[in-house]
Order: sequence, then C-alpha cells, then structure tokens
Amino acid sequence: MENIMVMIGIVLVAAIISIIVVLHLMRKSKNNKFKKIINDLDYQKNQLDTSPVGPELAKVENYVNNEKLEVMYNNWKDRLEDIKDTKIPKITNMLIEAEYLLSKKDYKSTMYKIAKLEMEIYKVRTTSEFLLDEIKEVTNSEERNRGSITKQKAHYRELYIKFKETESEYGEFNEAVENEFQTIAKRFEDFETLMDQREFTEIPTVLKIINDLLNHMEVVIDELPSIILIGQNILPKKIEEITQIYSKMASEGYPLDYLNVEYNIEESKKKIADILNRAKVLNLEDSLFDLKVLTEYFENLFTDFEKEKIIKSDYEEANNTLKNKLNKINKLVDEIFNQLDYLNKMYDLSDQDLQNFNDVKDEVTQLNEDYKALMNHTNNKTFAYSKLTDSIEELFTRLSNAENKLDNSLNVLGNMHDDEVRARQQLTEVSTLLKDSQSQIRTYNLPVIPNRYYVELKEAKEALNEIVKELEKKPITIETLNTRVDTARDLALKLFGKTKEMLKMAKYAEMAIVYGNRYRSSEKDLDRNLKYAESLFYKGEYKKSLELTINSLNKIEPGIYEKLLELSEKKAN
Repeated sequence: MENIMVMIGIVLVAAIISIIVVLHLMRKSKNNKFKKIINDLDYQKNQLDTSPVGPELAKVENYVNNEKLEVMYNNWKDRLEDIKDTKIPKITNMLIEAEYLLSKKDYKSTMYKIAKLEMEIYKVRTTSEFLLDEIKEVTNSEERNRGSITKQKAHYRELYIKFKETESEYGEFNEAVENEFQTIAKRFEDFETLMDQREFTEIPTVLKIINDLLNHMEVVIDELPSIILIGQNILPKKIEEITQIYSKMASEGYPLDYLNVEYNIEESKKKIADILNRAKVLNLEDSLFDLKVLTEYFENLFTDFEKEKIIKSDYEEANNTLKNKLNKINKLVDEIFNQLDYLNKMYDLSDQDLQNFNDVKDEVTQLNEDYKALMNHTNNKTFAYSKLTDSIEELFTRLSNAENKLDNSLNVLGNMHDDEVRARQQLTEVSTLLKDSQSQIRTYNLPVIPNRYYVELKEAKEALNEIVKELEKKPITIETLNTRVDTARDLALKLFGKTKEMLKMAKYAEMAIVYGNRYRSSEKDLDRNLKYAESLFYKGEYKKSLELTINSLNKIEPGIYEKLLELSEKKAN
C-alpha cells in the first residue's frame, strides 16, 4: 500500500513539473514573439529616420529663386522638421514603453502598445512619402518636363509636315493655320524661358496649354480640308442641283411642299456660312459633323424626289384601275336596284337579303364621295403622292370588300334562280318516274294491285302538284320549293323502286308456281303449298307466294331459285 502511495506521489510531482515547464516555455515563446515584433518596429522607425526626404529637400534649396517656390520650400522644411523632431521621437518613446511593459511580462498592455506603435509608424511613413512626392515634383521637374516637351515638339513637327504636304487643300484658311503653328512655337519659347529661370511651378501650365493647342491643331489638320471641300464645293453643288430638280418637279405639278425644300436650303446656306466663318479662326467644333448631316439630308432629298416620281406613276396607274372598277360596280349596283322590285316579286327575298343590297349601295355611295375628295386633293396638289397612294390603297381595300359583299348577295339570287330551274327539271323527272311506274303496272297484267301501292301513288302525285303550285306562286319561296321538290322526288323514286320490286316478285312467283306444277301429282305436300301460294298470288301477296313456292320446291329440287333466275334470263334474251 505504501509503495502505491509513493508511486502516485511521484506521478503527481512529475505532472506538476511538466506543467511548470510547459508554462515556462509558452511564456518564453510569447516573450520572444513580442520581442521580435518590437525589434521590427524599431527597424521601421530607423528607416523613417533615414528617409531620403532631407537630401531631396536640400536639392530644392538650389532652385529657390522666386517667392512661390520659397513658400513651398519653407512649408516642406517645416513638415520635415515636425517628422524628425516630434513624430519620430514620439515613436522612440513608445518603443521604450513597449520594451518596459514586456520586461514586466504585461503582455496585454504590450500588445495594446504595439498596436498603437504600428498605427503611428504607418501615419508617419505615409506623411513622409507624400512629402517626398511633393518635393520630387520640383526636383524631378526638369527631367520630366524635358521629356514632355520633347514629345510635344515631335508631335508639332509631324503636324506641321502633314500640313505642308497638303497645304493646297487649305486655300484661304492657310494663313490661319500658319498663325496657329506660330502660336505653338511661341509657347515652346515660353517653356525654355521658364526652364532657364527655374520657374518650375509655372511650367506644368505651359505644358498643358501646348498640349491643348497641339490636340486642337491635330483636329484642324484632320478635319479642316474636309470642311473646306464639303462647305465650299460639294454642298453648294448639291444645293444647286437640288434647286433645279425641285423647280422642275414643282412646275410639273409634283406636290413637294411637305419637304420644306426652300426653307431648308436657306437654313443650310446660313449654316454653311457660319461654319466657314468659324473655320477662319479655326473654331471647328461640330463643324464636320454638321456638314455631314447636311450632306446626308440633301442625299435623302434626291431619294425623296425619285420616290415621288415612281409613286406618281404607280398612283396614276392605281387611280385609273380604281376609277374603272368603281364605274363597273356603280353600273352593276344601278342595274340591281333597277330590277330589285322585280326580283323581290319573283323570289321571296328575306329582309336580310334586301339589307345586304342596301348596305352595299351605301358603301359604294360613300366610296364615290371619298374618291371625289381624293381627286380634289390630287388636283389641288395638297398632299404628296406617297400620302395619296396610302389613301387610294385604302379605297381599294374598301372597294374589294364591297365587291365581295355584292358577289355574295348576287350568289344568293343566282342560287334562287338555279333552284327554280332545278325544280322545273325535277318536276319533269318526277312526272316521268310516275308515268313509267304506271306504264309498267299496266304492261304486266297483275291479278291484283295492293291498296297501299295506290296510297303511295296518290301521295307522289300530290307532292308533284305541290311543286307546280309553288312554281306558279309569285314570289316564289325558294326554301319551300326546295322542300316540295325533295319530298316529291323521294316519293316518286320510292314508288318507282316499289313498282319494279313488285313486278319482279310477281314474275318470279308465277314462274315458280308454273315450274312446280310438274311435281304436283307426285308430291301432296307440294300440291298443298302451291295451292296456298296461288291463293297468295291472287291476293297480291307476291313476295310471300314466291317465298312459299321456292321453299317447297327446294326440298324436292335444291337450288331451284338459281335455276329460275337462269330460266328468266334466257327468256329475257
């Protein structure tokens, strides 16, 4: 037991020692970490202390030869002294405080102090770098300005050579361009004077002026020849040509007022004059663009003139076509309304049929009025042919609609007449069917004709008489007439078919009975059936008589019906 307790004690002591060692190592690691950060901040502080701002500012002292630069130099000097005498010593003190806090192992305060140090160093570094950039604007200005002026002089030479190569294109504006080049040359001289006098603060302004002048001159060299060509040659010729075409077309009766040609020509001349006047002082703002717009406008005028010529031809052709079609429909409508009372007496026209004719007449009347108004506009030269063409196309559409409605109404009349003709033809056909039916009945001397046959014959004749009555009526009600015709035709066809069927049954029944007589003496059942079949035959039950006879004979002589058919065909031949 004692051994166990000893072992436990040893383990506890070892664990405590291990913890102490670990904590010591962690604290040492943290201490080293903060020490490294403080050393790095100290290195950064030393870099600020050895900044090139001082040597660069010393260069400026040699350039100070005017009040403005002297003020700038003093300001930079004060700002540098503030960095060296105030801000960097402050950072040094903060570093000492951080090292003291670290030595006391006050890690929390040390970390806070390090954060403030980093911020302070960043602010001083930024201030120092900004100050250095300002100073270098002066110390590096000579080299930088020489580089800039060299490029500008090269640009100047390029523009001047280009101008001299095309000098003939500038005409009366040649002198203005030469003067502008001289102005730029004087600015180069101003630059050299400022450089000699070390007026570095004024040089950027001169460089900007030269740059602006060169950019403007580049526009002048690129655009002025085109402005001169368009403004003095191309546009005046186009205006002259447009004026001649316009005058000729106006004298030929073309309505061109909608184009405002005369007003636009005068305004264009004013605009061209203004552009050329401004070009004399090399003010070319929007000049080339405006001239191109004017050129495009006059080009479009040529297109508009050609369009009017084409449209006029199309319009006149369309006008002749519309006039002829309108005359035809006027004549047709007049003829219809002259006969409308007669047609209404001949056929029972519905209110809708009459209304359709009246609607067409109203539409045609309105079309005539609108066409007359269109002709007035045409003769008065009120509207352009493009506008008149739209109007005449609209009249064509309305005329086409009126023609379609009139055709539909005429089709109704035509159908009525066709139905009347068809009814008279059907009357003849139905009458012929009935006569044929009666003739066949009389040809074949039947012992008896069933009463139902006479009933159907009577119904067919009555239906035939109804057709005659409808045809004699004035006006004819076509719908009723068609019903009468259909009824009479159906009854006549039914009767005709029934007549043929009845005669056929009677013929075969009689033939079958005659054929069966050869077996009567030997076949008592057959004799009895034939007697009953004869009885049915004389009662007019021909189909039943045939069926009984055939069924009876078929027991004695199978296939008797086919033999009777063959026999019938031989007799017919």
